[in-house]
Amino acid sequence: MSRFRGQYYHTIDDKGRVIFPSRYREIFAEEYDNKLVITKWGGYLVVFPFPEWDVIEETMAQQSILKKEIRNFQRFFMSGAIDCSFDNQGRILIPQNLREYAHLEKDIVIVGMVRSIEIWNRERFEDDTRHTGENLDSCEDSVVELIKI
Repeated sequence: MSRFRGQYYHTIDDKGRVIFPSRYREIFAEEYDNKLVITKWGGYLVVFPFPEWDVIEETMAQQSILKKEIRNFQRFFMSGAIDCSFDNQGRILIPQNLREYAHLEKDIVIVGMVRSIEIWNRERFEDDTRHTGENLDSCEDSVVELIKI
């Protein structure tokens, strides 16, 4: 199974279309029948191959709908979710409400995150990456333990 990695600088056009990196499109075509789901999270967008999204939905279906925190999370996360596919030019169309949420105006970054992909406003991504890099030393031991390196 192929994984998503790397970062790619692209632009989003006035209609909200984004050309995906060819390597990512190949993975979606070969392994996921070009089916993907996009939703909002943390000030950016997250793209899931449909089988990964299916696992998320199945997990959500097992949660109690009587717990307010779970309902709030589901409302936020699931209300932004849209099914998506590539057009003939390898682009996806990101709806206006998701573009506004993630502040996607022109310059964007598409980031491979192993099982998912993030789409960021370029300036926000660079700020977040710089901040994370500056603070990484303080949490190095816990990260190493978490990922078992």
